[in-house]
Amino acid sequence: MPDIRSTLAAATLRLGERADAEALLLHVLARPRSWLYSHVDDVLDKDVEASYVALLERRTAGEPVAYITGRRGFWSLELEVSPATLIPRPETELLVELALQRLPRDTACSVADLGTGSGAIALAIARERPLARITATDASAEALEVARHNAWNLDIGNVAFANGDWFAPLAGQRFDLIVSNPPYIEADDPHLAQGDLRFEPVSALASGRDGLDDIRRIVCDARAHLQPGGWLLFEHGWNQGAAIRTLLVDAGYASVFTATDLEQRDRVSGGCC
Repeated sequence: MPDIRSTLAAATLRLGERADAEALLLHVLARPRSWLYSHVDDVLDKDVEASYVALLERRTAGEPVAYITGRRGFWSLELEVSPATLIPRPETELLVELALQRLPRDTACSVADLGTGSGAIALAIARERPLARITATDASAEALEVARHNAWNLDIGNVAFANGDWFAPLAGQRFDLIVSNPPYIEADDPHLAQGDLRFEPVSALASGRDGLDDIRRIVCDARAHLQPGGWLLFEHGWNQGAAIRTLLVDAGYASVFTATDLEQRDRVSGGCC
């Protein structure tokens, strides 16, 4: 029977990615990454090896690791994910950082997270700002169940969940901050049929011919749900910053800006009332 070292070497060659090979093996073994480095010479049980091969086949077919394992790390959180939710990505942590800069640590405030998916953004903000009251919405009831389960697993109690499209469940409510990672990919973008994106919900990825249909709705409707001086922040595509700043200025927002991610690409824009 093979040991872990040789098994991982073969899996890495097959997948072309060491991190994926390790993540899948650790999932089968139910072990943390820290365990791996002192056990590379351990021999794998035949049943474990068979389970691992089955997961490698799924990954080779293109299924995202996060959907195979049902887990994804984001911010300081370990989240459950499912094919009903977008897979949280590291670049979205910039949105959390910018939101936290605008939220007091020691004062109660209100936040809305539109299209929460797995709850990643809402739960990260809630963990860092326990006095904040966060309302997370999503049009998918299935996605909201994942988000609720994540809140329960993480023992985060200052997030409420509401089912509905964008602002529909928030009638009459105003917030100090509204955040969102909405769909922003062009509907005919060939990347939607490639890689991990093939397996993620299209409704959470694409939004009209230029990718801005949902962002236009959010920019237009958010002002009626923001307190005076409140902020709207949202993620978008690397090539959409200029167009989005124009949308925000035309809608009457002040202090309009775009922030770049670690690769110096436009990633998050916003403005205040």
